[in-house]
Amino acid sequence: MTISWPDEIDAVLVNDLTCGLSYLTPAGGAVVCAVAPIGMRDRELGTVGFTTSLGFGRKLERIERDPKVALAFHAREHGIGDTSNQRYVLVQGDARFDARPNPQMMERLGAQAAAYTGPPRRGPFWDRWLSAYYADRVLVTIEVTRIISWPSLDAAGTPEVFGAPLPDERARPQKAPTNGTAPRVDVAKAATKAATLPHRLLAYRQSDGYPAVVPVQVAASGPDGVRLTGASGLPEGGRRAGLLAHSFRAQAIGLECSQYTGWLEVDGGGAVYAPHTASGFKIPPNKTIMLLANGLLARRGLAKARKEGRAGVSGESR
Repeated sequence: MTISWPDEIDAVLVNDLTCGLSYLTPAGGAVVCAVAPIGMRDRELGTVGFTTSLGFGRKLERIERDPKVALAFHAREHGIGDTSNQRYVLVQGDARFDARPNPQMMERLGAQAAAYTGPPRRGPFWDRWLSAYYADRVLVTIEVTRIISWPSLDAAGTPEVFGAPLPDERARPQKAPTNGTAPRVDVAKAATKAATLPHRLLAYRQSDGYPAVVPVQVAASGPDGVRLTGASGLPEGGRRAGLLAHSFRAQAIGLECSQYTGWLEVDGGGAVYAPHTASGFKIPPNKTIMLLANGLLARRGLAKARKEGRAGVSGESR
């Protein structure tokens, strides 16, 4: 059933420059990364969207395998609307994509993106250099199942729910990984990096199969992992979870991201996150450097996607 949402929610979906995408792993965990929604939504159809790169094959493969995803609208800075609306908005739904999108559609999206990322660079060099970037883009559309909205960006207070009711049952603890739950990367380094960046999101699989994404703060670290606070409503017990810490500037310039997968343990004493894998990047706050990097990464990603046969496979056929 198509759901609708009020104007104050729609204003958030239109405004935000970036949001956190969470998708599920085959082992029952959740990954969270930053994407650009650029205001893509249709209230009549009950859909929300974002674009990503064909080069991120694992992300697309996992979305195709299990289309349940979530988008966390968690940061108002550098958007295009009224930043006084400080609601934290979580969109949950089922994603679909087409790895061979209509060129006219992508051109329209490029024009729409200009309001968020600035006008595109033009000229013989930039047209050639960025052609792979635009050819590499994939539109992902999410058929919205529910929207959960809290009155503040820290997700405190009582949420409003639009669409399907929240599941009655809390997520049950998961079986521990074969290799154990202890940290596998430098905990102190991960805690310092996550605490330094202004935005942090924690994701896990809730009982109805959709990812839940909550904002968190770093309190401390120790041999057992990173101690997190502010994660209201986390289910007790242990489970696989993803953690994202990131920052961005106007027009998505100066991106910095640290992304983790690991094990989350919640009890009466709080939440401890043991990171198992770590990845990330940092791009200098210079638009020319960013565009050069985008073009280079897109060329590599597009070549990889074509080599692996992903550039000609449509997610509509799953």
